[in-house]
Amino acid sequence: MPVSFSSLPELLDCGFDTVIDVRSPAEYAEDHLPGAVNLPVLSNAERAEVGTVFVQESPFLARKIGAAKVFRNAAAHIEGPLRDKEGGWRPLVYCWRGGQRSGSFGWMLSQIGWRAETIQGGYQTYRGLVHRFLYEDALPHRMILLDGFTGTAKTELLELLEGRGCQVLNLEAMAEHRGSLLGATGVPQPSQKGFETRIAAKLCRFDPTRPVLVEAESSKVGDRSLPPSLWAAMKAGSRIMITAPIAARTAYLVKAYDDILSNAPTMREKLEPLRKYRGNAIVDGWFAHLDAGDKLAVTRALMEEHYDPSYAKSRSGVAAREIATLSAKDLGPDGLSDLADRIEALVDVRPQPADSES
Repeated sequence: MPVSFSSLPELLDCGFDTVIDVRSPAEYAEDHLPGAVNLPVLSNAERAEVGTVFVQESPFLARKIGAAKVFRNAAAHIEGPLRDKEGGWRPLVYCWRGGQRSGSFGWMLSQIGWRAETIQGGYQTYRGLVHRFLYEDALPHRMILLDGFTGTAKTELLELLEGRGCQVLNLEAMAEHRGSLLGATGVPQPSQKGFETRIAAKLCRFDPTRPVLVEAESSKVGDRSLPPSLWAAMKAGSRIMITAPIAARTAYLVKAYDDILSNAPTMREKLEPLRKYRGNAIVDGWFAHLDAGDKLAVTRALMEEHYDPSYAKSRSGVAAREIATLSAKDLGPDGLSDLADRIEALVDVRPQPADSES
Protein backbone atom coordinates (compact mmCIF):
# COMPACT_ATOMS: atom_id res chain seq x y z
CA MET A 1 0.00 0.00 0.00
CA PRO A 2 1.25 3.52 -0.74
CA VAL A 3 2.31 5.56 2.28
CA SER A 4 0.10 8.51 3.29
CA PHE A 5 1.34 11.71 4.93
CA SER A 6 -0.84 14.26 6.71
CA SER A 7 1.68 17.09 7.16
CA LEU A 8 4.80 18.45 5.49
CA PRO A 9 7.12 17.79 8.48
CA GLU A 10 5.86 14.20 8.59
CA LEU A 11 6.76 13.70 4.93
CA LEU A 12 10.15 15.41 5.20
CA ASP A 13 11.01 13.27 8.25
CA CYS A 14 9.75 10.04 6.69
CA GLY A 15 12.89 8.09 7.64
CA PHE A 16 13.44 6.28 4.34
CA ASP A 17 17.01 5.65 3.20
CA THR A 18 16.52 7.31 -0.20
CA VAL A 19 13.72 9.31 -1.80
CA ILE A 20 13.50 8.60 -5.53
CA ASP A 21 11.74 10.85 -8.04
CA VAL A 22 10.99 8.77 -11.15
CA ARG A 23 9.46 11.66 -13.11
CA SER A 24 11.12 13.06 -16.21
CA PRO A 25 14.18 15.34 -15.81
CA ALA A 26 12.09 18.39 -16.78
CA GLU A 27 9.51 17.67 -14.06
CA TYR A 28 12.28 17.10 -11.53
CA ALA A 29 14.08 20.31 -12.50
CA GLU A 30 10.98 22.41 -11.87
CA ASP A 31 10.60 21.11 -8.32
CA HIS A 32 11.08 17.98 -6.27
CA LEU A 33 11.11 16.75 -2.69
CA PRO A 34 14.17 18.00 -0.78
CA GLY A 35 17.02 15.54 -1.15
CA ALA A 36 15.25 13.38 -3.74
CA VAL A 37 17.38 11.79 -6.46
CA ASN A 38 16.08 11.67 -10.02
CA LEU A 39 15.92 8.21 -11.59
CA PRO A 40 13.49 8.87 -14.45
CA VAL A 41 11.64 5.90 -15.87
CA LEU A 42 10.65 8.05 -18.88
CA SER A 43 12.87 10.71 -20.40
CA ASN A 44 11.43 14.07 -21.44
CA ALA A 45 11.08 12.88 -25.05
CA GLU A 46 9.66 9.48 -24.04
CA ARG A 47 7.05 11.08 -21.79
CA ALA A 48 6.00 13.39 -24.62
CA GLU A 49 5.82 10.46 -27.03
CA VAL A 50 3.65 8.35 -24.72
CA GLY A 51 1.36 11.30 -24.07
CA THR A 52 0.93 11.94 -27.77
CA VAL A 53 0.04 8.28 -28.43
CA PHE A 54 -2.44 8.37 -25.52
CA VAL A 55 -4.26 11.38 -27.00
CA GLN A 56 -3.98 10.69 -30.73
CA GLU A 57 -4.17 6.88 -30.92
CA SER A 58 -5.29 4.96 -27.83
CA PRO A 59 -4.70 4.75 -24.07
CA PHE A 60 -4.01 1.00 -24.39
CA LEU A 61 -1.25 1.49 -26.96
CA ALA A 62 0.24 4.32 -24.88
CA ARG A 63 0.35 2.12 -21.78
CA LYS A 64 1.97 -0.73 -23.73
CA ILE A 65 4.64 1.52 -25.21
CA GLY A 66 5.13 3.27 -21.88
CA ALA A 67 5.49 0.00 -19.95
CA ALA A 68 8.28 -1.20 -22.23
CA LYS A 69 10.17 2.06 -21.83
CA VAL A 70 9.59 2.21 -18.05
CA PHE A 71 10.94 -1.28 -17.40
CA ARG A 72 13.85 -0.78 -19.78
CA ASN A 73 14.87 2.42 -18.00
CA ALA A 74 14.24 0.88 -14.58
CA ALA A 75 16.57 -2.01 -15.45
CA ALA A 76 19.29 0.50 -16.38
CA HIS A 77 18.91 2.19 -12.99
CA ILE A 78 19.15 -1.13 -11.15
CA GLU A 79 22.29 -2.04 -13.08
CA GLY A 80 23.67 1.48 -12.66
CA PRO A 81 23.16 3.83 -9.67
CA LEU A 82 21.40 1.16 -7.55
CA ARG A 83 23.81 -1.70 -8.15
CA ASP A 84 25.57 -1.39 -4.78
CA LYS A 85 22.46 -1.12 -2.57
CA GLU A 86 22.30 -3.75 0.16
CA GLY A 87 19.31 -5.98 0.86
CA GLY A 88 18.02 -3.85 3.73
CA TRP A 89 17.83 -0.66 1.65
CA ARG A 90 14.49 1.15 2.07
CA PRO A 91 13.58 3.61 -0.71
CA LEU A 92 10.53 5.85 -1.04
CA VAL A 93 9.44 6.32 -4.66
CA TYR A 94 7.13 8.91 -6.17
CA CYS A 95 5.94 10.20 -9.54
CA TRP A 96 3.43 12.90 -10.51
CA ARG A 97 0.26 11.37 -9.04
CA GLY A 98 1.58 8.24 -7.37
CA GLY A 99 0.40 6.12 -10.27
CA GLN A 100 1.91 3.92 -12.91
CA ARG A 101 5.48 5.22 -13.06
CA SER A 102 6.20 5.03 -9.32
CA GLY A 103 4.02 1.94 -8.92
CA SER A 104 5.91 0.05 -11.63
CA PHE A 105 9.34 1.05 -10.37
CA GLY A 106 8.43 0.42 -6.72
CA TRP A 107 7.04 -3.00 -7.62
CA MET A 108 10.25 -3.94 -9.43
CA LEU A 109 12.39 -2.84 -6.48
CA SER A 110 10.25 -4.78 -4.02
CA GLN A 111 10.46 -7.92 -6.16
CA ILE A 112 14.24 -7.76 -5.83
CA GLY A 113 13.84 -7.69 -2.05
CA TRP A 114 14.25 -4.02 -1.22
CA ARG A 115 11.67 -2.50 1.12
CA ALA A 116 10.32 -0.01 -1.40
CA GLU A 117 7.25 2.13 -0.76
CA THR A 118 5.46 4.78 -2.82
CA ILE A 119 3.83 8.07 -1.81
CA GLN A 120 0.05 8.12 -1.94
CA GLY A 121 -0.78 10.84 -4.47
CA GLY A 122 2.87 11.31 -5.50
CA TYR A 123 4.32 14.77 -6.08
CA GLN A 124 0.84 16.29 -6.03
CA THR A 125 0.49 15.22 -2.40
CA TYR A 126 3.82 16.85 -1.56
CA ARG A 127 2.92 20.04 -3.41
CA GLY A 128 -0.42 20.17 -1.60
CA LEU A 129 1.34 19.96 1.77
CA VAL A 130 3.77 22.74 0.79
CA HIS A 131 0.87 24.91 -0.36
CA ARG A 132 -0.98 24.38 2.92
CA PHE A 133 2.18 25.16 4.91
CA LEU A 134 3.06 28.36 3.01
CA TYR A 135 -0.31 29.60 1.75
CA GLU A 136 -3.00 28.53 4.22
CA ASP A 137 -1.60 27.91 7.72
CA ALA A 138 -0.04 30.58 9.91
CA LEU A 139 3.65 29.93 10.46
CA PRO A 140 4.61 29.21 14.07
CA HIS A 141 7.91 31.09 13.77
CA ARG A 142 8.77 34.49 15.23
CA MET A 143 10.58 36.53 12.60
CA ILE A 144 13.23 39.16 13.30
CA LEU A 145 14.11 41.21 10.26
CA LEU A 146 17.48 42.79 9.57
CA ASP A 147 16.66 46.17 8.07
CA GLY A 148 18.70 49.06 6.73
CA PHE A 149 19.74 51.00 3.66
CA THR A 150 21.24 49.24 0.65
CA GLY A 151 24.86 48.30 1.29
CA THR A 152 24.61 47.56 5.02
CA ALA A 153 25.75 43.97 4.42
CA LYS A 154 22.56 42.36 5.72
CA THR A 155 22.97 39.21 3.63
CA GLU A 156 26.56 38.70 4.75
CA LEU A 157 25.50 39.26 8.36
CA LEU A 158 22.88 36.53 7.97
CA GLU A 159 25.54 34.17 6.65
CA LEU A 160 27.78 34.94 9.64
CA LEU A 161 24.93 34.41 12.08
CA GLU A 162 23.90 31.14 10.46
CA GLY A 163 27.47 29.92 10.82
CA ARG A 164 27.20 30.65 14.54
CA GLY A 165 24.10 28.48 14.91
CA CYS A 166 21.37 31.11 14.66
CA GLN A 167 18.20 30.21 12.79
CA VAL A 168 18.49 32.09 9.49
CA LEU A 169 16.26 32.20 6.43
CA ASN A 170 18.49 33.51 3.64
CA LEU A 171 15.92 34.33 0.98
CA GLU A 172 18.40 35.82 -1.46
CA ALA A 173 20.48 32.64 -1.45
CA MET A 174 17.34 30.54 -1.92
CA ALA A 175 16.16 32.74 -4.79
CA GLU A 176 19.61 32.92 -6.45
CA HIS A 177 19.24 36.71 -6.54
CA ARG A 178 20.68 39.62 -4.55
CA GLY A 179 17.31 41.26 -4.30
CA SER A 180 17.74 44.52 -6.21
CA LEU A 181 17.67 45.94 -9.72
CA LEU A 182 21.27 44.79 -10.13
CA GLY A 183 20.80 41.60 -8.13
CA ALA A 184 21.03 38.90 -10.79
CA THR A 185 23.83 36.47 -9.90
CA GLY A 186 24.31 34.86 -13.31
CA VAL A 187 22.67 31.66 -12.01
CA PRO A 188 19.08 31.06 -13.17
CA GLN A 189 16.51 31.55 -10.43
CA PRO A 190 14.66 28.43 -9.31
CA SER A 191 11.05 28.02 -10.35
CA GLN A 192 8.46 29.50 -7.99
CA LYS A 193 7.65 26.00 -6.76
CA GLY A 194 11.34 25.24 -6.29
CA PHE A 195 11.79 28.48 -4.34
CA GLU A 196 8.91 27.53 -2.08
CA THR A 197 10.35 24.05 -1.54
CA ARG A 198 13.61 25.61 -0.31
CA ILE A 199 11.73 27.89 2.07
CA ALA A 200 9.43 25.20 3.41
CA ALA A 201 12.21 22.65 3.92
CA LYS A 202 14.23 25.19 5.91
CA LEU A 203 11.33 26.36 8.07
CA CYS A 204 10.30 22.80 8.90
CA ARG A 205 13.74 22.21 10.41
CA PHE A 206 13.60 25.27 12.67
CA ASP A 207 12.75 25.24 16.37
CA PRO A 208 9.60 27.42 16.65
CA THR A 209 10.60 28.50 20.17
CA ARG A 210 13.66 30.31 18.79
CA PRO A 211 13.54 33.39 16.54
CA VAL A 212 14.24 33.23 12.81
CA LEU A 213 16.46 35.94 11.33
CA VAL A 214 15.59 37.13 7.83
CA GLU A 215 16.43 40.14 5.71
CA ALA A 216 13.74 42.81 5.37
CA GLU A 217 12.91 42.06 1.74
CA SER A 218 10.04 43.24 -0.40
CA SER A 219 7.42 40.66 -1.34
CA LYS A 220 9.57 39.60 -4.32
CA VAL A 221 13.19 38.54 -4.69
CA GLY A 222 14.00 38.98 -8.33
CA ASP A 223 11.15 37.28 -10.15
CA ARG A 224 10.20 35.04 -7.23
CA SER A 225 7.36 35.92 -4.85
CA LEU A 226 7.36 35.29 -1.12
CA PRO A 227 4.49 32.93 -0.25
CA PRO A 228 1.65 34.49 1.77
CA SER A 229 2.24 32.78 5.12
CA LEU A 230 5.89 33.82 5.15
CA TRP A 231 5.10 37.36 4.04
CA ALA A 232 2.49 37.66 6.81
CA ALA A 233 4.98 36.42 9.42
CA MET A 234 7.61 38.87 8.18
CA LYS A 235 5.20 41.81 8.29
CA ALA A 236 4.33 40.88 11.88
CA GLY A 237 8.00 40.51 12.86
CA SER A 238 10.18 42.95 14.74
CA ARG A 239 13.25 44.60 13.25
CA ILE A 240 16.88 45.36 13.92
CA MET A 241 18.09 48.42 12.02
CA ILE A 242 21.63 48.37 10.67
CA THR A 243 23.28 51.71 9.87
CA ALA A 244 26.67 52.63 8.42
CA PRO A 245 28.21 55.74 6.80
CA ILE A 246 27.63 56.02 3.08
CA ALA A 247 31.36 55.77 2.42
CA ALA A 248 31.44 52.40 4.18
CA ARG A 249 28.36 51.21 2.31
CA THR A 250 29.87 52.31 -1.00
CA ALA A 251 33.12 50.45 -0.36
CA TYR A 252 31.20 47.33 0.64
CA LEU A 253 28.95 47.36 -2.43
CA VAL A 254 31.83 47.92 -4.85
CA LYS A 255 33.29 44.62 -3.65
CA ALA A 256 29.99 42.76 -3.39
CA TYR A 257 28.78 43.85 -6.84
CA ASP A 258 32.11 43.92 -8.66
CA ASP A 259 30.84 41.45 -11.27
CA ILE A 260 28.01 43.68 -12.45
CA LEU A 261 29.92 46.95 -11.95
CA SER A 262 32.65 45.62 -14.22
CA ASN A 263 30.13 45.01 -17.01
CA ALA A 264 29.25 48.50 -18.28
CA PRO A 265 26.92 47.35 -21.12
CA THR A 266 24.81 45.29 -18.70
CA MET A 267 24.77 48.14 -16.21
CA ARG A 268 23.50 50.50 -18.90
CA GLU A 269 20.80 48.04 -19.88
CA LYS A 270 19.65 47.69 -16.26
CA LEU A 271 19.71 51.42 -15.51
CA GLU A 272 18.21 52.79 -18.73
CA PRO A 273 14.56 52.10 -17.65
CA LEU A 274 15.09 54.32 -14.58
CA ARG A 275 15.03 57.46 -16.74
CA LYS A 276 11.26 57.69 -16.33
CA TYR A 277 11.65 57.65 -12.52
CA ARG A 278 14.88 59.63 -11.97
CA GLY A 279 15.13 61.76 -15.10
CA ASN A 280 17.66 61.99 -17.92
CA ALA A 281 20.18 64.17 -16.11
CA ILE A 282 20.63 61.75 -13.21
CA VAL A 283 20.87 58.64 -15.41
CA ASP A 284 23.29 60.41 -17.76
CA GLY A 285 25.43 61.15 -14.70
CA TRP A 286 25.52 57.45 -13.82
CA PHE A 287 26.52 56.61 -17.38
CA ALA A 288 29.32 59.18 -17.26
CA HIS A 289 30.76 57.44 -14.19
CA LEU A 290 30.47 54.11 -16.00
CA ASP A 291 32.28 55.49 -19.04
CA ALA A 292 35.05 56.72 -16.76
CA GLY A 293 35.30 53.30 -15.09
CA ASP A 294 34.66 54.91 -11.69
CA LYS A 295 32.92 52.15 -9.75
CA LEU A 296 32.97 54.06 -6.45
CA ALA A 297 31.33 57.14 -8.00
CA VAL A 298 28.57 55.26 -9.80
CA THR A 299 27.83 53.14 -6.73
CA ARG A 300 27.59 56.13 -4.41
CA ALA A 301 25.47 58.04 -6.92
CA LEU A 302 23.09 55.11 -7.27
CA MET A 303 22.61 54.96 -3.53
CA GLU A 304 22.15 58.69 -3.02
CA GLU A 305 19.94 59.24 -6.05
CA HIS A 306 18.01 55.97 -6.32
CA TYR A 307 18.31 53.31 -3.64
CA ASP A 308 18.23 55.50 -0.53
CA PRO A 309 15.23 57.59 -1.68
CA SER A 310 13.39 54.40 -2.68
CA TYR A 311 14.12 52.79 0.68
CA ALA A 312 13.04 55.88 2.63
CA LYS A 313 9.76 55.98 0.72
CA SER A 314 9.04 52.29 1.29
CA ARG A 315 9.86 52.55 5.01
CA SER A 316 7.54 55.53 5.53
CA GLY A 317 4.49 53.28 5.54
CA VAL A 318 5.95 50.52 7.72
CA ALA A 319 4.91 50.47 11.36
CA ALA A 320 7.25 47.78 12.66
CA ARG A 321 8.54 47.29 16.18
CA GLU A 322 12.28 47.94 16.30
CA ILE A 323 14.35 45.98 18.78
CA ALA A 324 17.45 48.10 18.31
CA THR A 325 19.47 50.23 15.92
CA LEU A 326 23.04 48.99 15.48
CA SER A 327 25.64 51.26 13.92
CA ALA A 328 28.92 50.27 12.30
CA LYS A 329 31.75 52.57 11.32
CA ASP A 330 32.95 50.16 8.66
CA LEU A 331 31.72 46.96 7.01
CA GLY A 332 34.99 45.09 6.76
CA PRO A 333 35.49 41.70 8.46
CA ASP A 334 36.01 43.18 11.94
CA GLY A 335 33.05 45.52 11.64
CA LEU A 336 30.75 42.73 10.46
CA SER A 337 31.97 40.38 13.18
CA ASP A 338 31.18 43.02 15.79
CA LEU A 339 27.71 43.55 14.33
CA ALA A 340 27.08 39.81 14.35
CA ASP A 341 28.13 39.67 18.02
CA ARG A 342 25.62 42.36 18.91
CA ILE A 343 22.79 40.84 16.89
CA GLU A 344 23.41 37.40 18.37
CA ALA A 345 23.35 38.83 21.88
CA LEU A 346 20.01 40.50 21.17
CA VAL A 347 18.07 37.67 19.63
CA ASP A 348 19.42 34.18 20.07
CA VAL A 349 17.99 32.37 23.05
CA ARG A 350 18.88 28.70 23.03
CA PRO A 351 17.64 25.94 25.32
CA GLN A 352 19.96 25.58 28.30
CA PRO A 353 21.07 22.11 29.41
CA ALA A 354 19.54 20.93 32.67
CA ASP A 355 21.73 21.34 35.71
CA SER A 356 23.31 18.07 36.70
CA GLU A 357 23.16 17.00 40.32
CA SER A 358 26.47 16.70 42.05
